[in-house]
Amino acid sequence: MRQMKLLLIQGANMEYLGKRQPELYGTTTARQLDALIRRRARELGVSVEILYTNIEGEAVSAIYKADRARFDGLLFNPAGFLHAGYALRDCLRSIAMPAIEIHMTNIEKRGFGSITAAAAVGMIAGFGTDSYLLALEAMVARLRSAAV
Repeated sequence: MRQMKLLLIQGANMEYLGKRQPELYGTTTARQLDALIRRRARELGVSVEILYTNIEGEAVSAIYKADRARFDGLLFNPAGFLHAGYALRDCLRSIAMPAIEIHMTNIEKRGFGSITAAAAVGMIAGFGTDSYLLALEAMVARLRSAAV
């Protein structure tokens, strides 16, 4: 059986984790978060590619490329794209692989709604960096149960 391949898209401003608003997002840097995600992915027996982009069109292009390459699942933090990411939402509605939206903070508590959430199979929010690990585990469980 081939190893599952996942794509993680980190949206606008996420590359500045650990520097940007640590009172909201903590002090874990993007590099440290990537290492946590990759380590957990290895433990779960899956591979994950991680892309940071501040440009919605780059995120859309990367998702379509991954879909054509038959990646198994998409994890994404739309970050700043959640407010007006209609192109991203429409892209998510067009792909075969399931997508899980991730937020480090509880966006509802902060008064934000997500344009892209309607196109995801689920959303995990409010658990800091653990939101990513929970989303990774949820995606792997979903894909494995679908394969049975």
